Amino acid sequence: MKNTLQLLILCLALASAPAWAQDKKPRQSPADSALGRVGKANVKIKYGSPSVKGRQVWGALVPYDQVWRSGANEATTVSVDQPVSIEGKTLPAGTYAFFTIPGKESWTVIFNKDAAQWGAYKYDEKKDALRLTLKPTTLAQPQERLRYVVTPAGFALQWDKLELPVPMQ
Repeated sequence: MKNTLQLLILCLALASAPAWAQDKKPRQSPADSALGRVGKANVKIKYGSPSVKGRQVWGALVPYDQVWRSGANEATTVSVDQPVSIEGKTLPAGTYAFFTIPGKESWTVIFNKDAAQWGAYKYDEKKDALRLTLKPTTLAQPQERLRYVVTPAGFALQWDKLELPVPMQ
């Protein structure tokens, strides 16, 4: 009797397992990453990659003069395993939330110590490890999906018709 009851419970559990499974639709802005080396430092960038989809990106989808997570979904993170220099300022080894404040002519670039954030909703300027101003350039070939590339000279955000190089040494 005990074995029959155990078998019945097992059968019911197995039969209801599909109901527990959730229909997970793929994210519209899938997770992506970029890896590379700058000098002796390993650089890893993790981000959500939205698409242009015919929309106006700069100044509309991504407003000017507001903190942006520099990607989609969770805040973009930049990890370096060695200290690096950016525009003459030192960024210690670690993992940082990477935020930007896009402007029409120049952007504020922010490496924030609170890397585990969703978007920029709880961004706290007091936790900035490094903040600087950089100028975007125009891409020769428009980029439908946001992407980051790591090169020996640093990394760059590329999306739509814009590239924001972040030089590192």
